[in-house]
Amino acid sequence: MTQQTREQVATATNGRMGRAGRAEFGSDVVVELLRELGIKYVALNPGASYRGLHDSIVNFEGRESPQIILCAHEEIAVAIAGGYARATGKPMAVALHNVVGLQHASMGIFCAYCDRSPMIILGGTGPMDTTKRRPHIDWVHTALVQGNDIRDYVKWDDQPYAVNAVPESLLRAYRIATTEPCGPVYLCYDTELQEQPVAEPPPIPDVSRFAAPRPPAASPDTLKQAASLLVKARWPVIIADGAGRHHEALAPLRELAEMLGCAVVDRGEYFNFPSTHPLDLTLSEREALDTADVWLALDVADIGGAQSGVKDRDTLSSTLQAEATIIHITLGDMLQSKWAGDYERLHPVDVPIAANSAEALPALLTLCRGEIAADSSAAGRIEERRLRVQEIHNSARSQILSRLQPDWDLRPISSYRLYSELWSAVKGGPWTLASAAGRAPVRALWDFTEPEQRSNVGRGAGIGYGEGGALGAALAYRETSRITVAVCGDGSFLMVPQALWTAANSELPILYVIFNNRSYFNDEGHQEYIARLRGRPVENKDVGIRISSPDADFAALARSLGVQGFGPIIDPAALGPALEQAVRVVRDQRKPALVDVVTQPR
Repeated sequence: MTQQTREQVATATNGRMGRAGRAEFGSDVVVELLRELGIKYVALNPGASYRGLHDSIVNFEGRESPQIILCAHEEIAVAIAGGYARATGKPMAVALHNVVGLQHASMGIFCAYCDRSPMIILGGTGPMDTTKRRPHIDWVHTALVQGNDIRDYVKWDDQPYAVNAVPESLLRAYRIATTEPCGPVYLCYDTELQEQPVAEPPPIPDVSRFAAPRPPAASPDTLKQAASLLVKARWPVIIADGAGRHHEALAPLRELAEMLGCAVVDRGEYFNFPSTHPLDLTLSEREALDTADVWLALDVADIGGAQSGVKDRDTLSSTLQAEATIIHITLGDMLQSKWAGDYERLHPVDVPIAANSAEALPALLTLCRGEIAADSSAAGRIEERRLRVQEIHNSARSQILSRLQPDWDLRPISSYRLYSELWSAVKGGPWTLASAAGRAPVRALWDFTEPEQRSNVGRGAGIGYGEGGALGAALAYRETSRITVAVCGDGSFLMVPQALWTAANSELPILYVIFNNRSYFNDEGHQEYIARLRGRPVENKDVGIRISSPDADFAALARSLGVQGFGPIIDPAALGPALEQAVRVVRDQRKPALVDVVTQPR
């Protein structure tokens, strides 16, 4: 293309029509679009099937974005993108090598789908033209069609066959990934497409014209019905789950709870409500819900599970009946897997509202205010309820603390002491808790007061996903003063210990604390149950489950991968000083650290 022609194309494509493309090779077009879309990072483990794309990221026009986050396993790369999305609400890119890298990453992709995390997954494949395949490797690593491997748990996948088709494909993928409910998308590029010279670069559109649409607004009639039910209710309860994805939903949620004087139960997928607020009854979920006459559920993935929490799980056979009137604001029905049951059990909903909580809550708040003003008995009913909720809140916290205090000097170290000492070490500055292994009531021991303080991942319950997800949160906050804390089980951490290398290589401010009970302890409970059911020896419940002989030394492992390691900590008196020293490394030096703590089973 001559300079004159380039100028003509630039003139024709300026402004709302975008700009002229500058790509020299097919993979350059992908990178041009990623940069236009504002993708800051791409997590990857290198592979030959996307060598063209890799070169474009590094060398095309000498740009710094997207920045490569090098990982030692593809599952970690996907988990980092998942954690980053949870912390920022924005997608990052992941590059996966062919069918083998894709299969390594598949568990992480499934977990990202369950978490509704937006991400752009880029794959490479050998030449689709069979006459151009190298012997053996290009044959065993080329699938037809590669996206089939994960199609059941991505929102969309595509494999464009021409360079000119790349812009439309990538823009569509980005819009689908970021449209609520969000989720991962997968794009696969033939090596021939990536590496072919481009004589006539396709124009780069104005990406702002391809943004995700705003979520649908709630029906005014259903909102009015919901407001009437809430104000007239004897004991309404707000159950918040995925609403916390959108920080703008939190202020109206809090104002609504205070206006109604009602309890709030935070289901914990995201930060929804301050743990210190007197209307927070998350620690008393059963008492909050078992006599409720109206539930306002905010993007709750498992309403049936909430009901099961206040009834006998072993005898509850159906969720098709419920005593309380259910109001549910969610877009969850708009994205449900046909492959895995991440949609949970079917539960009755009396007032279904298909909307984003952040969009619906302000309108609901206004309607409730009007209903209260028109009901002369509302003020007294609300004040009486508020006092009762506060009483339950205060009682729950004090009972938990008094019940756990006797465990302070236990050896191995109790989960209560671990989280208490950790709270003392981190509370002096900004922090995010990205995972919390063990069964300690962390909400009673820590003060959760802002959305950035909770960034857990793993609704898909894939062991090892949380460790990489915590790295994603640390990446999101790397340029701030905030530190990320991840308390990880020893069994889970052994799945992906190489995450430590990425933490060191990318200088991520993260503190890993290993909840080292030297067992896949959850399964001990299952084996004990089966043994009792069958009348067999319960003492054999740990066979094939204990992580001992040898005992893993996670601190030594951390040091071998460039991360400062402390422990194993066995003496309870040594725990506090070790955690304080590790926090100083992360907070002051902005580098990762790990503390290995030998703990009680739970």
